[in-house]
Amino acid sequence: MLILRFAGCLAMVLASSAILLAQLAELPRHNLVDLQALITDLVVDMPYATPYNFTGETLYPANRAFLVEPAAAALASAAELLRAQGYRLKILDAYRPLSVQRKLWEKNPDRNFVAHPDTGSRHNRGASVDLTLLTLDGAEVEMPSLYDEFGAKAGAFQKGLPPAVEANLKILQQAMQAAGFKLLASEWWHFDHPSFKDFPLLDIPLTGL
Repeated sequence: MLILRFAGCLAMVLASSAILLAQLAELPRHNLVDLQALITDLVVDMPYATPYNFTGETLYPANRAFLVEPAAAALASAAELLRAQGYRLKILDAYRPLSVQRKLWEKNPDRNFVAHPDTGSRHNRGASVDLTLLTLDGAEVEMPSLYDEFGAKAGAFQKGLPPAVEANLKILQQAMQAAGFKLLASEWWHFDHPSFKDFPLLDIPLTGL
């Protein structure tokens, strides 16, 4: 009888373990890196973590920025290049959960500026970053437009910019390109890491990382 009871308990433990392993296998895998832990002088100030964005809603429960490992390492290289020139980076957006992408599309279903959630954004893969420059003492650097401005002023290759703005933009673009990022013509603040296809679309909340 004792042997039977032991066998029954063992069977229950094994069944529970199998269920747990199956649940763990279903969890989304990622290699997202906390950017502030990697780049010590980085400023993270993401409008989507506040209601002060084009949706008027707070979309992120935390002001935390993540990228996949190759993109995070490349960003650290860009930050080092810029630091030598007297600048540091301010992150406006990085990894973005797919559920947030759906909300952005609902507010502005324009493929020129918002990726359709069916295909997802490179932000949803943790391979894109939106950013701007600060001086080393934290002063804002003038750029062509405000963040998330939809229209010609957001372009990365504008003509006729004030000389100081054009110089600031080139400093940012050259450092990001030297680190391996690709520019997006429609948004001066947006940069893609070329390895984005290697990573899946994710919908992990920022508080779950």
